Amino acid sequence: MTAFEDRVEIEALRGEFTDAGMVRDYDRFSSLFTADGRWCIPPVADFTGPDEIRAGVERLQANWEFFVQTAHPGVIRIDGDTATGRAYIAELGRFRDGSSHANHAIYHDRYRRTPDGWRFTERVYEMRYVDETPLLGKVSSTPGSAPGGAASSG
Repeated sequence: MTAFEDRVEIEALRGEFTDAGMVRDYDRFSSLFTADGRWCIPPVADFTGPDEIRAGVERLQANWEFFVQTAHPGVIRIDGDTATGRAYIAELGRFRDGSSHANHAIYHDRYRRTPDGWRFTERVYEMRYVDETPLLGKVSSTPGSAPGGAASSG
């Protein structure tokens, strides 16, 4: 039963990452990493430790008018108190300068069990496809404006 529970907890960790990024909850986002955790998006960013990750995600998000990330389950391989995995990502957004970006990518992950549950020790982004065709849609809400305060729960 432990392997099943570990998989569920790791998948929940990956879901928390996407949710925290989507609603711009930078404190929660950075708390998902170990003290020596690394988040890398070559060649854009490479941050180590929760403080650097928090400052980095806030700085990166400030460039977006809107940003949508959809995560899709991948593999998880557990080895005691550590694990590796991949998650498949689809993103789209428009930068504040008016340029657009859509991509498909893979996160290559390393996880560690901690007293607070599973955390990322490393999350490295591998872009597989990029489309910079202008997005013609419009923003229909702002981060954290979900009805009933759903975005602030967690």
